[in-house]
Amino acid sequence: MGDLDAFIAGFSEDPGYLDHPRLSPVGEHALAEQRAMTEVLSRARFGSFAKLDDQDERVRASVAALVRRDPDQVVFQPSTSQGLMHVMFGLTGGVAASSGEFPAVGYAMARAAESLGVLVPHTITPEHDRVTPGVVRDQLASSVVAVVVSLVDYRTGHLVDLEGIRQVIGDRLLIVDAIQGVGIVDAPWEVADVVVSGGQKWLRAGQGTGFLALSDRAREQLTPVWSGWLAHGGPELRHDVVEPAPDASAFRVGYPDTFAQARLAGAVDAVLAAGVPSIRAAIIERTARLIEIADEAGIEVSSPREDAERAGIVVLEPHPEFVSTLGAALHNHGVTATVRTGRVRLGAHVSTGDETFEQFRAALAEFSTMVRA
Repeated sequence: MGDLDAFIAGFSEDPGYLDHPRLSPVGEHALAEQRAMTEVLSRARFGSFAKLDDQDERVRASVAALVRRDPDQVVFQPSTSQGLMHVMFGLTGGVAASSGEFPAVGYAMARAAESLGVLVPHTITPEHDRVTPGVVRDQLASSVVAVVVSLVDYRTGHLVDLEGIRQVIGDRLLIVDAIQGVGIVDAPWEVADVVVSGGQKWLRAGQGTGFLALSDRAREQLTPVWSGWLAHGGPELRHDVVEPAPDASAFRVGYPDTFAQARLAGAVDAVLAAGVPSIRAAIIERTARLIEIADEAGIEVSSPREDAERAGIVVLEPHPEFVSTLGAALHNHGVTATVRTGRVRLGAHVSTGDETFEQFRAALAEFSTMVRA
C-alpha cells in the first residue's frame, strides 16, 4: 500500500460528508494517539507520565517539519483564535486586514486595540471578495507594520498569493491564518512571519488542537503579553516572575492538553508521510468532480476554478430565493455541507468516495427538479 493509500485508509467517515471546511472527521492517525494517552493517564504506571510531558516537544517538531520552521519557533495552541489573540496583543502599530477575514481576526485586532491602545486596525477592502497583491499594495498605509491574510478565504475558497503579498508589503510582518489550507497546500511558508492554525479542519486532528509558528523577527517584534508561568523556557518551577523565553514558548500560558498535542502530532505525522503534494492532488481531483456535478445541474460555482487559485473549498451560489431549497435537497440525500449567507460551502477530502459524489449528484438533481416545478 502506498503512502497516500495508507493515509486514506486511516479515515472512516460515513458517505455524504462534504463539510470538511467546517470540521473534518478525525482519522485513526489522531485517534490512536488519543487512546494511547488515555491508557497512560488511566493506569499511571511508574514513570509513564514522562510520555505526557514528551508530547510538547513531539508536536512542535512535527508542526515545524510541516511549515518548515525550527521546533523552537513553534508553540502549541488550542485554537487559531487563541493564537491570533497572542499575536494581536503583541503588536504595536498599524495592522491591516481585509474586511472579509474570518471574525477571529477582527475580534483579536479590536480587543487588542481597545485594551492596550497600541494596535491601530486598518481595513483592506477586497476586490471581488479576493485579497490580491495589487489590492494590498494600493491600500497599504505607511503606518502599517503588519498585514494579516488568510491562506484560503473561508467564504470564497480563494488561495492567496503569499509570495506576491510578501513582495508588496516589504519588511512588514506577514501574518497568515492558515486553517483552511494547512495540510493540503504546500504553501511558501518561509515568506510568512507568523503562521497560525487550528488542526480540526484539513489536518483532521480534532478540536482543541492548533499551533503558532513565528519567524525570529516576529518573535523579536511581538510582545508576549499573555505569557504565563510556563513561558520562561525552562523546566524548573519558578516562584519569581521572570522574563518570557526568547523563542515561541514565550506564548505559553499553562499546561497544554497533552491529549490534543498527541492528536495533532499524529495527524501531522500522517500528512508528512503521505506528502502534502500528493494529498493536494487527490483533493484537487475530488474538488473538480464537485464542480463538474454542479455544472451539470446548472448551479453557479463562485469559488475559483483554476487549480492554482484554490485549495479544497467549493462554493455554490444559486439565486438567493433558492438557497434554502438547495440546502433542503442536500439534507434529503444525506449530504452534509454549510449553508450560510446565501451560499453553500462544501469540500471533499482524500477519503471522499464515489458514494458521496453520487449522493451529491442526486441532491442537485432533486434541487433542479424542485426549481423547475
